[in-house]
Amino acid sequence: MASPPDTSKTTKLERYNSYLRRVNTTKLLTATSKLLFRATLLAAIVLLFYFTIYYPPLYSSFDLNSTGNTAAAGSRNANPHRLLHATAAVGHSFLSSALYGPGVSWEKQVRHSATPRRVNGFSVLVTGAAGFVGTHCSLALKKRGDGVLGLDNFNSYYDPNLKRARQSLLQKHQIFVVEADLNDGAILSKLFDIVPFTHVLHLAAQAGVRYAMQNPQSYVASNIAGFVNLLEVAKSADPQPAIVWASSSSVYGLNTDNPFSESHRTDRPASLYAATKKAGEGIAHTYNHIYGLSLTGLRFFTVYGPWGRPDMAYFFFTKDILQGKPISVYKTADGKEVARDFTYIDDVVKGCVGALDTAEKSTGSGGKKRGPAQLRVYNLGNTSPVGVGKLVGILEGLLGVKAKKHVITMPRNGDVPFTHANVSLAYKDFGYKPTTDLATGLRKFVKWYVGYYGVQSRVKKEIHTGTDTNSDPSSAS
Repeated sequence: MASPPDTSKTTKLERYNSYLRRVNTTKLLTATSKLLFRATLLAAIVLLFYFTIYYPPLYSSFDLNSTGNTAAAGSRNANPHRLLHATAAVGHSFLSSALYGPGVSWEKQVRHSATPRRVNGFSVLVTGAAGFVGTHCSLALKKRGDGVLGLDNFNSYYDPNLKRARQSLLQKHQIFVVEADLNDGAILSKLFDIVPFTHVLHLAAQAGVRYAMQNPQSYVASNIAGFVNLLEVAKSADPQPAIVWASSSSVYGLNTDNPFSESHRTDRPASLYAATKKAGEGIAHTYNHIYGLSLTGLRFFTVYGPWGRPDMAYFFFTKDILQGKPISVYKTADGKEVARDFTYIDDVVKGCVGALDTAEKSTGSGGKKRGPAQLRVYNLGNTSPVGVGKLVGILEGLLGVKAKKHVITMPRNGDVPFTHANVSLAYKDFGYKPTTDLATGLRKFVKWYVGYYGVQSRVKKEIHTGTDTNSDPSSAS
C-alpha cells in the first residue's frame, strides 16, 4: 500500500510566509503612523507660530443680552445667526486663550493706545468704551494726552451699528477698543499684565429700567458679576488702579426728598436695574474695605446728547416725531407731569474727568490692603428738572413737526416720576458745575441726529446755523 504524501514541509512554508506578511504589515503601519504624527506636529507648530504673530483681538462677547454700556430699542431677541456667531466666538476665545494667547501685533495696539502722551498723564482702561458716555469720555481723555484703552462687548441691546460707528470715531483718534466681555477674566488679566493702568473708568453696564422686566439675568451678569470680575482683577494688579465707576440716580428709588443728595436713603429701589446699581455701591465698599481699592461711584441723572442711546425718551421721541408716529407721554397716577433732571453729555464728561483727576491712589498691593483707601460717591446732574411735556415741546420746535401725543398714566415698570440732583458735593470736591440747559443740549442733539441719520431736509434750517457740532465729540467735550 502506497504511503500518504508528506505535507509537513508545505504547511511550514505557508506558516512562515504568513508570519512574514504580518511582520511587514505591522512595520508599514508603524512607519505610516510615525509619518502622520510628524506631519501633524509640523502643522501644529506652523499654526502656533502663525497665530502667535498675527493673532487678532480676543472675541468673547457671546452674551446675547447683556453688558456693554448702553441700552435700546433694537434687536433684543437672539437669532440663529447670532447664536452661531456667538458659538464660534466662544470656541475661538477658548482656543486662543488656551493655546496661543494674544499675539505681538495685538499687544502692540493695546500698549500704544494706553500710553499717555503728556507728562504725568494717566493710563485709563475705559469699559463700555463704545457706549454713549464711554465714547465721549474716551475722546476727552485722549484729547488732553492721557492713554486710553477701551473695552466693549458690542452686544445687541440696541443697534450695534451705532456702537460700531462710535468705535470708528475712537479709532480715528487712535483709541483701540478690545472686544471682550467683563466676565472674561482671562482677557482682563491679560490687559492688566500688558498695561500698568493708573485708572479704570468703569462705564460698562446693562442699562435701562424697563428692559429688566424682560431680561433680568442680563443685569445680574453685567452689573454685578461683571463688576465683581473687574474688581477681582484690579485688586491683584500691581499697581492697583484707582477706579471711577458709573452708578445711577436710579438708586434713590422711592425717595421723596428733593433734591436728591448723597446722604439720602437708597435702600428702596424701584427697579431691578436700580437694585443692581445699589448692589454695586455695596460691592465697591467691600473691595475698598478689604483690598484697599480707591473707588468713586458716580450717580448719573438722565444723560442725553449727540451719539446718545436710542432707548432714551429724547432719542426715540425725535425718531417717532420725524416719522409721524404717535408718542406716549407719561403722567403720574395722581395726574402730575413726569419730570427728569436731564444732564447734557459734556457736563457729565467734565464730572467724570474731575472724579478721575481727584481720585487718590489705591493702597493695596498684590491683593493685600496696606492702608485706608478713598471711597466716594457723587451725583452728576443738571439741578434743573424739566417736565417731559416741555421736552416734547422743544423737540417740536427744533424739528418743525407737531408731535402726536398720547398722554397715559405711567405704568408700574420701575420708572420713577421725578428726579432732581443736588451736586454741591461734586462741586466742592472737583468743581463740577453743569452749564448746558435742555434747549441748548437738545439743539446739539438734533443737529447730530439729522446729520447721522440723513434727515436734514425735514428739519428746520435754524438748527444748522450754529457753529457747534458734535459729529465728533472730541471737539466739544
